[in-house]
Amino acid sequence: MLVTLIFGGNQGDRKALIDEAVKEMSELGKIETRSSLYETAPWGFESENTFYNQIVTYNTELSPEEVLDKCQQTEQKLGRVRAGVQFCSRTMDIDILFCDSRIIDSPRLTVPHPRMAQRNFVLCPLNEIMPDFMHPVLRKKISELLQESPDTLKTEIIG
Repeated sequence: MLVTLIFGGNQGDRKALIDEAVKEMSELGKIETRSSLYETAPWGFESENTFYNQIVTYNTELSPEEVLDKCQQTEQKLGRVRAGVQFCSRTMDIDILFCDSRIIDSPRLTVPHPRMAQRNFVLCPLNEIMPDFMHPVLRKKISELLQESPDTLKTEIIG
């Protein structure tokens, strides 16, 4: 299965934390593609600290739930504290965007990520590495979703 993950954080050494998380998640399997590093404004809350975000795809034999477990373990290892608030500053956030073209809606996991089409910090790096990928629920290419995105927050490549 090709799993597409987004890494992001706005606390600590953001680049080093993303690099460490990407390395840690390599236990899933081989990295297939990796977007540029993006600097993005916080989405859904106010913060003086901008986020760094990057998308990486891995070829894995693990189940989507096992991938989720590894994401949560890695977030915790890198200092993520879940405060019960949905949108807040954090050292590391790892979200599963896609698992091939599967549609998963379980109590623990929703794939594709349900709010990705409203977030340029997701769509811009996705468009860089997989513009022609067809969103399995919305039935549109990533490039189309980016063109239609309502998000006006700044998203730019930094590396």
